[in-house]
Amino acid sequence: MKTLEVKRPVDVLFDKYAESHQNPTNKLFHWICVPLIVFSLLGLVWQIPFPRLGFLGSYNGYFNWASFLLAFSLYYYFTLSPVLFFMMIWVVGIMSYGIVQLEYWEAAGGPAAWLIFLIIFVLSWIGQFIGHKIEGKKPSFLDDIKFLLIGPIWLLHFICKKTGIRY
Repeated sequence: MKTLEVKRPVDVLFDKYAESHQNPTNKLFHWICVPLIVFSLLGLVWQIPFPRLGFLGSYNGYFNWASFLLAFSLYYYFTLSPVLFFMMIWVVGIMSYGIVQLEYWEAAGGPAAWLIFLIIFVLSWIGQFIGHKIEGKKPSFLDDIKFLLIGPIWLLHFICKKTGIRY
């Protein structure tokens, strides 16, 4: 007698996401553009002025609007896979370091950080749509908005598979 293996919700989402990501060129575009979109979106939201709140005391400056975006996203990742959640914390940490470095550059007379993030964001989305044009299938998020959150961990799950990490 054969037993049916029930797929975890994260694997169901990955299977659905993969349907429009079969072409190797589109996959390459995603490996480049998805991290850049996450980085630039995080950077753009980070730039939105955040109020100074008295109860935060010395922690003022450590919270911004991106904190809420991260909290929501990371909680969702945790519900899907604690391992992928943990990996995303590291990814977000590296991206946050990059964002702060761009802010330092701006403060030292460099270009406006928001402009850098906006340019990266627009160019990365153009790359995504070129990839999907090559693929011949529309992006998954056009059917379900949650696939905007799935893209980053979909990439991480390949790293897990390649290294033998159970996610």
